[in-house]
Amino acid sequence: MQKVTPFLSFDGCAEEAARYYVSLLPDSRIDRITHSPMETEGGAPGTVLMVEFTLAGTKYLALNTPGFQFTEAVSFLIACETQEETDRLWTALTADGGKEIACGWLKDRWGVFWQVTPTRLMELIGDSDRDRARRAMEAMCEMVKIDIAGVERAADGK
Repeated sequence: MQKVTPFLSFDGCAEEAARYYVSLLPDSRIDRITHSPMETEGGAPGTVLMVEFTLAGTKYLALNTPGFQFTEAVSFLIACETQEETDRLWTALTADGGKEIACGWLKDRWGVFWQVTPTRLMELIGDSDRDRARRAMEAMCEMVKIDIAGVERAADGK
């Protein structure tokens, strides 16, 4: 068992959200679904109480409990190797009521905040040439979904 597990509270849709998330990334699966042995604020006996799932190798626990909402104070960063992966995940996570925010951030249909971040962006922002890094960051700050080629052009001063 991993020492620290992200614990997400959903308002009755923990299983739906977990199944969707695991469909997006390799090394992801539903590990266990626990049904409530008694009536709770979240539902009648037998309804889904908790969903344990693995997302890209990291274990998560989703709980059905009414009244909680996610905030941007906590988000999940997905490191993307290509523009195609960035585009695919961006489209999937903003679908069906998700919302684009800025600088690679979005909120999905359940209100969970994500940063869909190309690894190339992080390399350019961390460049030892501080002017190059600044130009890359300035370009990122003007974007909603990150465009790797656009950040590279900006870093190169083009």
